[in-house]
Amino acid sequence: MHDIEPYYNWRNLYTVEDDPQSLLYGKNYDEFYFTNRVYNYYIHPQWDEFGSDTLYHKIIFADYDMGFAIIEMIGEWNDCLHNDIMFFKQNVLNHLMDNGIFKFAIIGENVLNFHGGDEDYYEEWYESVIEEGGWILYLNLYQHVYEEMINTHLHHYVNILPHLMNFEWRKHDPPNLFNTFDALILKKNFIETE
Repeated sequence: MHDIEPYYNWRNLYTVEDDPQSLLYGKNYDEFYFTNRVYNYYIHPQWDEFGSDTLYHKIIFADYDMGFAIIEMIGEWNDCLHNDIMFFKQNVLNHLMDNGIFKFAIIGENVLNFHGGDEDYYEEWYESVIEEGGWILYLNLYQHVYEEMINTHLHHYVNILPHLMNFEWRKHDPPNLFNTFDALILKKNFIETE
């Protein structure tokens, strides 16, 4: 796991350490000193912690004018034992929403397992986002992670669309992804209200 880096081809467009509105503004990353782990496996030092013992994130793109962020995740998402969504919401998402970001694309291709728990924080996140005309979209989950999220009813709060589980997002730039996802959610919501 130590060689899995967050996506870096957009670093010319955005980095958290250069974003004055980021909680990680000014952070210096050591490329060779590995401290964070998922169980007994060290992970690459570019991943950022937020209070979970088994789950880490990286905001790989944020645009405050568009109100849009793309966040990559790695590790085990465990709401049952560790209440990871609570830490994620309190220590990452709330700050982004306080700064006008209400449209989220969460990339889960490095989330190895998901264990559902209480839905309250998902519901809070959903309500905050919907109030501002935003959305939450998960993409590229492993099949078993996707199924567990559906079984724990997260699809009531998060857009977990089956056709986005193998989406080749790296072929697009962030504004194109924003337009694609925004149109997709608009179309989905229109179909649901008919």
